Amino acid sequence: MKRGEELELTVENFASEGKCVARRDGFVIFVPDAVPGDTVRIRVDKVKQNFATGKAVSILKPSPFRTTPPCKYFGVCGGCTWQHAQYEAQLQLKRQTVIDAFERIGGFKEIEVAPTLPSDEIYFYRNKIEFSFSRQRWLLDGEFTARTLGREEFALGFHHSGRYDRVVDVDACLLQSELSNEILLEVKEFCQSKGLEVYDSKKQSGYLRFLVIREGKNTGERMVNLVTFDDRPAIASALCQHLLSRFPTLTTFVNTINSRRAQIATGEVGRVCHGPGTITETLGKYRFRISANSFFQTNTKQAEKLFELVKRLGDFRSTDVVYDLYSGAGALSIYVSDEVEKVVGIELVQSSVSDAAHNALLNGVTNCHFLQGDLKERLTRDTKWVAEHGTPDVVLIDPPRSGMHPKVVQSVARLLPSRIVYVSCNPATQARDVRSLVAAGYSIECIQPLDLFPQTSHVESVVRLVQKGWKGAVLGNSVKTQNFY
Repeated sequence: MKRGEELELTVENFASEGKCVARRDGFVIFVPDAVPGDTVRIRVDKVKQNFATGKAVSILKPSPFRTTPPCKYFGVCGGCTWQHAQYEAQLQLKRQTVIDAFERIGGFKEIEVAPTLPSDEIYFYRNKIEFSFSRQRWLLDGEFTARTLGREEFALGFHHSGRYDRVVDVDACLLQSELSNEILLEVKEFCQSKGLEVYDSKKQSGYLRFLVIREGKNTGERMVNLVTFDDRPAIASALCQHLLSRFPTLTTFVNTINSRRAQIATGEVGRVCHGPGTITETLGKYRFRISANSFFQTNTKQAEKLFELVKRLGDFRSTDVVYDLYSGAGALSIYVSDEVEKVVGIELVQSSVSDAAHNALLNGVTNCHFLQGDLKERLTRDTKWVAEHGTPDVVLIDPPRSGMHPKVVQSVARLLPSRIVYVSCNPATQARDVRSLVAAGYSIECIQPLDLFPQTSHVESVVRLVQKGWKGAVLGNSVKTQNFY
């Protein structure tokens, strides 16, 4: 097999990261943008010792699980990667992703994984969306001409798949709401009409960096957060007033200033141009304040399912002390607080800790305590708080994609909670951490995938671990692994 060679193959199954698997004489070939059951002609672009990758040149016979993507930017924008697969197939992909992670990275054999819990809404479900400004627009088919060659082009949208230097200029996204699309167009028109410059990281100059829109799906509140390189109050105020004239129900407008090179939609200063600088959202009977930089589950409706799942797998008792690691704005801590004696949340970001304390006060919750600090320090050196609050009966874990530091994993095991509920947006790092917890004396009782991000390959995975010899209820809800196609 050589690079550039074209092959006719039948796609067999899903693989990790949204790819699919085909084989030639038993040799694995990973194919993106395919669906199990497709017969495709591919062009090999990479050959390794144990596998190859190839791009589909044409679909010779489409899979029965293939569908027509509704978004005109599909395949160009780096956001949705699975609009071409029927939703049931997407759910199978996500389950397979979890299986692969636990078998290949965790080293578990014939691991049992439950069917993926589906999302009730598969479009317009996001409560937060982030658009990037760029002076390097990705030209769509039909736009590239000699006239455009080498010319800088204004863009406000999403990075092209696999390219961090180019942005696809979009007029609409199907993942948040129709109103957010209208706001996007108004911001774009305003910035272009005023000739506002886009930030250039090489020159450390310019103004516009990101547009972030947050929505309370259950409350109807909305925040516009314009992230800029420097502080220009007159411009931010003018844009704010322009948007208010078009959208008078806009709850708040924030201008975040990020003068660092890092291309992130957070910053050192946040200027509130209108409203309180926050919005509120509800989950179940609880209400939460969300600031511009707060972490909050992106799919509100699915977050309620997720939190109910955590409650079930936590098997809480009224005397339980619960540690909520990576507690963010305190949503999960507060949600489970009515079933336990005490919840102690630990979070690195001070603004999130402040939001969590406010959210507890807002809901009249008095048995949640939120601490700021790095978990590695809090669990290995600065441990006076453990004696103050008591050792945990249950530990809830919801880390960033990188998972837990090895010392944090060891510290959690030394605390000897009878139950651990580990929520992760990255099954690979979750499987790695769970392997260490199993080695420390815990056993896996349930692995439950949940779809928080329809039309993408991302999956949330929830694992319940118990101390070996634990006499509580058995809450497993798993089925044995099986191939999709």
